[in-house]
Amino acid sequence: MKQLTTLDAGFYYLESHRTPMHVGGIYLFENPEPDKRFDYQGFKNYIGSRLLKFPVFRQRLVEVPLDLGLPYWFDDPDFVLDFHITHVALPHPADTAELLRLAARFFSRPLDRQRALWEVMVVEGLKMPDMPDGAYAVVTKVHHAAIDGKSGVAIMELLFNTHADKEVILHLPAPKAERIPTSVELLLRHSGEAFTTPFKLAQLVTKSIDSFFKTNTRQIVASAQGKTPPAPFSAPRTLFNVPVTPNRIVSGVELELERIKYIKNNVPGTTVNDVILTICAGALRKYLLEKNDLPKKSLIAMAPVSVRVEGKEAALGNHISAMLVSLATDIDNELDRLKTINKSTIGSKVHQKAVKAEKLMDYIPSQLEAMAARFYTRMKIGELHKPIFNLVITNVPGPSKHMYMNGSRMLRNLAVAPLVDGLGLIITVFSYAGTVSIGLTSCKEIMPDIRHFAELFLESLSNLEQEVKMVSE
Repeated sequence: MKQLTTLDAGFYYLESHRTPMHVGGIYLFENPEPDKRFDYQGFKNYIGSRLLKFPVFRQRLVEVPLDLGLPYWFDDPDFVLDFHITHVALPHPADTAELLRLAARFFSRPLDRQRALWEVMVVEGLKMPDMPDGAYAVVTKVHHAAIDGKSGVAIMELLFNTHADKEVILHLPAPKAERIPTSVELLLRHSGEAFTTPFKLAQLVTKSIDSFFKTNTRQIVASAQGKTPPAPFSAPRTLFNVPVTPNRIVSGVELELERIKYIKNNVPGTTVNDVILTICAGALRKYLLEKNDLPKKSLIAMAPVSVRVEGKEAALGNHISAMLVSLATDIDNELDRLKTINKSTIGSKVHQKAVKAEKLMDYIPSQLEAMAARFYTRMKIGELHKPIFNLVITNVPGPSKHMYMNGSRMLRNLAVAPLVDGLGLIITVFSYAGTVSIGLTSCKEIMPDIRHFAELFLESLSNLEQEVKMVSE
């Protein structure tokens, strides 16, 4: 039995039919034996034996009545692997667009809260350019209450390896039966919470004031080292800063890591992350210009930052802070935009050390957190105030070498992340074996032409690359 942290619970409480709160991915694999029928049973046994090493994949969440306490993870006495792994064969030949449409429907559906909060779908029948015959896809989703980017990489490392040999299936012993407490027992366990809530609210105010003064001190330091980070609620409104719908749409594009490193190496002081943010900013600027919706003020992105303790990368749950970065979309020149973003990230990195999301949220009473999150989602409060920021851009470093899953080489991957009201676009960046995949998640009603938006990232990279070459030569 393990209780959710306040940060993990926040993702759980924010969920509605319009805002399913799972993270996921689309992984394309080479079939090492394309002439043979795909061994779905062998695949299921392999995945099940690996994933079940993490207890959370055989557990479900149990809520405390009246939200007097945060939900608990309990071993699911009715756990059945077949409810979590499914097999789909698309009409052959199915191209990339067909796979992405299927994946979008998969991601649009919230996970069943009466079961362990994850699903895997295997997809056959694919025929794509530069893809070998027999290639198949694995589409995954796991509730954000259980996982963040760093722990996702740890799971990948468990499932994958660096050699093409088939693995021996691990047969794990069945977990010990765990009795789930009744609602009355949980209510009695947390009955004291109702009386401590006022004191927790007082602590929250005290901690917030303390964090405010620490932040101001950090901003003075940040101003000396770089550009002072943008403040929350200072972002301009755009076409994707609206309430979201239940209809997800996904797309993506691959960039060559060497091209990104070339730019970084020829613009002193910048990082790979700075270059990626600049490419994102260029695509956003071009897209909004085409829609006649580019604000005069720069867009602001929130970039999650891992605060995991070294050696705890495999621990599940969320261990993150965040920094706000100006994307300099008000600047036309690509190179000038890169230098401005670099100053913004320097200031934001200093600033975010003062604010640890987990520590501050520990003082929020469970009833208040649940009520606020659900009220915000159901009443579409996001459209009544200025955006806290315009979008989220995640950047998680992945394996630098080709990885294999039970003998199948992973060819491509695309990460998918959840949306909330007011944030109708999220960009997920994941590096793998010399490539950087840019995953895009939005709603059909907000960005119906998301595939065109994906193409603008290639254009943005080329424009920035050309600017750097002109200066370097």
